[in-house]
Order: sequence, then structure tokens, then C-alpha cells
Amino acid sequence: MVTHYNELGQPVGFAVSEWMPPPRPGRTVLTGRYCRVEPLTPERHADDLYSAIQLDTQGTSWTYLPYGPFATAQAYRQWLGSNSQSEDPLFFALVDSTSDKALGVASYLRINPASGSIEVGHIHLSPLLQRRVMATEAMFLLMQNAFALGYRRYEWKCDALNAASRAAAQRLGLSYEGISRQATVYKGRNRDTAWYAATDNEWPILHEAFTRWLHPDNFDAQGRQRSRLRELTAPLLRQHDQADDPQAKE
Repeated sequence: MVTHYNELGQPVGFAVSEWMPPPRPGRTVLTGRYCRVEPLTPERHADDLYSAIQLDTQGTSWTYLPYGPFATAQAYRQWLGSNSQSEDPLFFALVDSTSDKALGVASYLRINPASGSIEVGHIHLSPLLQRRVMATEAMFLLMQNAFALGYRRYEWKCDALNAASRAAAQRLGLSYEGISRQATVYKGRNRDTAWYAATDNEWPILHEAFTRWLHPDNFDAQGRQRSRLRELTAPLLRQHDQADDPQAKE
């Protein structure tokens, strides 16, 4: 890393002279090969989403979210109705292009145009979307849109005990940045928060990795991947990840 100094000889951050604060993300449809990311609309998405999440019979997908599970379709629709109007978080439905059914949700949040930072969160994938190519593509589309708008920093935060979310962040090429201890309380329990992020200078190489992984040629006739995304993104992760992330030692 190059060190910059001011006129007093003190180390300072690098100059950001040409960058301009980006607009807030809009309620636009992001279209990929396998899925669409659509602004969340209860009238269009609630029934499909509730049917899909009911396949999680034990409710394990709700453990690390501050809400849910929902006992009835009406309760879930009410939750969707109130949150679909929010500007921050800004919620989207993740729609399977083949079936045209919504199978999960995600959002932008902590949207800070002045600093050029934006977070992805409230990610809830039904069993029909977990470990599927379209789930990865949905995360790619949201990241691509944020950097295309001009954001400098793309964040991912999760409960430090959520091993699946932590692994997903690094698979997607977001570097581990540390843990905020006792960051919040949810569902009556403490949460230490693990932080991950990617920056705009990393995005061109990340984009290339995603494009390569998502290409149909990367999958055989049975849908098995030839190259793993984690192998393509691992070289981009900051070197301190291996030293600082306890999961990297497991």
C-alpha cells in the first residue's frame, strides 16, 4: 500500500478528487441469465415467497435474522407490505427466470451516497434458492448495480456465529475486516458482528471472476461446476483474512 503524506509530513488517505457521490439505488429490475432481482411487491411476490419458505420446515433460515419465522401467510404478507415501502432498507425479490416465481429476498441498506458506501443484507433464501446458481447471480447483480451507480464500498455484515453467511461473503470476494463485539441485541440475545467488504478498485477483477463462473460453459450437462467461485475470488481477498479470520484456520 502506498503511503501518502500531507504538507506537515503526516500520513493521510489517498486523494479522491474526481469521484462524485452516487445516486441512491432505484426500484429497478436487474436481469441476469438465471434470475431477476425485482423491487419487492407483496401483490406479486408474497404468495410465491411464502410457499417457498414453508419448505424450511425447521425454520433454520430465520435464526440469524431479527424477525421471523412467520406463522401465517397473512403475517408474512403484512411484514412484506410494510417493508416493501422502505427506502432503506430497499427490498428486492429474487425471482427464478425459468419458473417466474420469487424464491428469496435481499436488500440494500445503510445506503450512504456521501461516503459512497452501501450494504447488502436481509438476505433470506428459500430452500429452492439455496446453493443454486441463481442465488449467486442475484448477489452478483446487486453488487454490479451498486458499483455501476458509483459506490466505492460494498458491505456485508452478519452475526459472527453465522458460519454460512461468513463463508458466503468470502466466496463472493468480500474481504474480512474484523468483528464489532456486542454490536447489537436481537431476538433477546447478543450479536457480535463480522464485517466484510469489497471496494470499487477490486470490482473489475471480481466482475471478471463472476462472469467466468456464471458462464454456461462452467457447468457440465449435470449442472456441476467446473471452476469454483471461491477459487476465482480467493486471490482478491486481503492478505490479513487468513491471519485474522478464525474460520480461515478451520
